[in-house]
Amino acid sequence: MSKFLNLFAPSLGGAAAVLGGAYILADQFVVDMPAPARGELVTPAEAESHAPAAEETAAADSDMAAVETAEAEPEAVAIPEATEAAYEPGPTFGLGREATDEEIAAWDVNVMPDGRGLPEGSGSVLDGETLFVERCAVCHGDFAEGVGNWPSLAGGEGTLADADPVKTVGSYWPYLSTAFDYVHRSMPFGDAQSLTADETYAIVAYILYSNYLVEDDFVLSDENFLDVEMPNADGFIVDDRAETEYPDWRTEPCMENCKDAVEITMRATVLDVTPEEENAEETADDEQMVEEPVTEDSTEEEAAEATAEMAQPEEDEEIDPELVAAGEAAFRKCKACHQVGDGAKNRTGPVLNGVVGRVAGAIEDFRYSNALEDLNEEDFVWTEEHLAAFLEDPRGYIKGNRMSFAGFRDEADIEAVIAYLRTFE
Repeated sequence: MSKFLNLFAPSLGGAAAVLGGAYILADQFVVDMPAPARGELVTPAEAESHAPAAEETAAADSDMAAVETAEAEPEAVAIPEATEAAYEPGPTFGLGREATDEEIAAWDVNVMPDGRGLPEGSGSVLDGETLFVERCAVCHGDFAEGVGNWPSLAGGEGTLADADPVKTVGSYWPYLSTAFDYVHRSMPFGDAQSLTADETYAIVAYILYSNYLVEDDFVLSDENFLDVEMPNADGFIVDDRAETEYPDWRTEPCMENCKDAVEITMRATVLDVTPEEENAEETADDEQMVEEPVTEDSTEEEAAEATAEMAQPEEDEEIDPELVAAGEAAFRKCKACHQVGDGAKNRTGPVLNGVVGRVAGAIEDFRYSNALEDLNEEDFVWTEEHLAAFLEDPRGYIKGNRMSFAGFRDEADIEAVIAYLRTFE
């Protein structure tokens, strides 16, 4: 027993000493805050500065205790006001320091439609083409036509009223600042804000060029930025539904006797919805008389089409089928902007049906560059020789045209593409 007490007594005494010391320290240094003041936090610096004032306030409170006791009724009214004031949010803790103007400018990169936020700089279309191919073409294509499901940045003119509109920078966006802000802030994908101001100006200039809004010698800068007019600048309206439509929806709807009287405005027999039996035969005869001329016209059209189909193989026999197949494969580089065949429409570039032997710039409803419009006035004809020279070096052969394609490097591809285009004459 004596051995057990020798071991247990020191352990128990040590534990009691530690717990007692902890209790004394906690009771001495931790002061419970009054309930009304618990919603208010004060920084250590403010606590030190307000310590003398707190002592004076405590002394004044003790002196006025008797007065407050005598005025118990007014105090009952004042207590709620004091309590509400005590629960008002106090000063918050300050983290770090205020940001400098340079630090704010680093993340505040907003560019507004009126030009606010534009950085100083400039960039040309030619520089933008190189940058676009290196940094943007993997998603948006070499000509801003879009790759796969990535969005197109060019084209789409006149499609906003269609069931499937193509919304691009040229066809939809009302302000050029939107393009600059987005490219400068969020592009390229995965490497955002890596472009300098000059590089951003150049890429935006190339996007404008791809939408036929500027010429190839255009240089975009912070000085002429607001001079660029977007085609759809007037295509947006102010949302005034709160003033024009919402009041109509909030009125009490009519549930009964909403119309004074029912009035018959037309008879079904007059509208020929349900013709009477005695007139049915006459109606059938009239329909046959109307259909007969259509049948004759259809026969003539079918005969003409058959004649054209019989004549077509004779023309096609002169063209090497293997050369046409090679031209179709090479023409894939042109499909981003041009269409051929039945149902072809103008896209970024004009339809190329019948281009061989046609006067340059002759497609209606397509906006050509000034260079091609001048050639049209000169009756410049796209012969095979002219086409070959143009396809080899589009910009060098016709100065000032808007074609983005750099040209075919292989003469065999040029010959094959021309043969392929001849099949759509």
